[in-house]
Amino acid sequence: MTARTVITGIGVTAPNGLGTETYWKSVLAGHSGIGRVTRFDVSGYPATLAGQIDDFDAAEHLPSRLLPQTDHSTRLGLTAAAWALTDAAVSPGDLADYDMGVVTSNALGGFDFTHREFAKLWGKGPEFVSVYESFAWFYAVNTGQISIRHGMRGPGVALVGEQAGGLDALGYARRGIRRGTPLMLAGGVDSALDPWGYVAQLSDGRVTAETDPARAYLPFDSLASGHVPGEGGAMLVLEDEERARARGAERVHAALTGYSSTFDPAPGSGRPPGLRRAAENALADAGLAPADIDAVFADGAGAPELDAAEADALRAVFGPDGVPVTAPKALTGRLYAGGGPLDVVTAALAIRDGVVPPTPAAGPVPDGYGIDVVRGEPRERRVRHALVLARGRWGFNSAVVVSAAGER
Repeated sequence: MTARTVITGIGVTAPNGLGTETYWKSVLAGHSGIGRVTRFDVSGYPATLAGQIDDFDAAEHLPSRLLPQTDHSTRLGLTAAAWALTDAAVSPGDLADYDMGVVTSNALGGFDFTHREFAKLWGKGPEFVSVYESFAWFYAVNTGQISIRHGMRGPGVALVGEQAGGLDALGYARRGIRRGTPLMLAGGVDSALDPWGYVAQLSDGRVTAETDPARAYLPFDSLASGHVPGEGGAMLVLEDEERARARGAERVHAALTGYSSTFDPAPGSGRPPGLRRAAENALADAGLAPADIDAVFADGAGAPELDAAEADALRAVFGPDGVPVTAPKALTGRLYAGGGPLDVVTAALAIRDGVVPPTPAAGPVPDGYGIDVVRGEPRERRVRHALVLARGRWGFNSAVVVSAAGER
């Protein structure tokens, strides 16, 4: 029998809440973490908003020795990882070091760290550049720093897949558990809200120029004008269910029952995008039919053409208005590698509390979309299985099915 992968620990660092329950309360209350960028002067930029984490002091959460060698995104990742392990009640010595692995996804690297070092190089000279510049900028550094700090010598993987990459990290971790590793710490965190990092995110032209945070990021809305970048994400402890219970795991938040990833065909090929196929394959992997899904946590790009394409995929899988659809990421901004894992956490909490969180709205859902978007207020509903979708730039698509712990 294939090992069943369950979520036993969660750590959240999000613009609208540090910690799982703080974040969840904000989501249900519709509290947004989006506001004007305050870390540098954005008055000359074509966009001015972001999902910033303003109440995070790394020195309160990490040893002082780690601060000189880590970018802001790695500090967020290390903190989320520690919180997830604490939530799972995993202590040093509970498992052998090779029985614990780490998989993280990162789309932006250590932008803030490396650009500060570049400024030293150009303004003062090479002797002023930190020795830690050799690795602190790198996409794989979160996996390395987390594994070193917690003595996790099992499989170590680092992925780069933009928004879809965070779900891929969970899928890779699930694969590691099925191959025999009892516990995997997996997820994604991103941050690039320094001047260079921010302008890099504006390069694709899909960041909104709206200056009102309440009207800035509006997935599946007639007033949608693009997305808002954000920072943060989530780390999850995933375990083989039988081994988790054998070690005395205090609780199981949910199960990761299905996963799939696809890639869009080349533009102009005439073939359809891969998001529908990713959703269908994830359902098949979970052994579920579309009617079994009680909520969809959508990618929700906030760009009209991308939202319309996602709506087409959802109608094709579930039928018109066939399932409640939500995009709570509109309260945080798009977190790149952190977005998918945070949506998985949100889905697990929706399963726990029997409620589908709403999507912020300013105008009506376009008539042609034909999907049931949860808006305004949370919708009370028994959620046994939820589908989480994510799309990355250049054609990445990923889908994960999150199920109640007792559902098979």
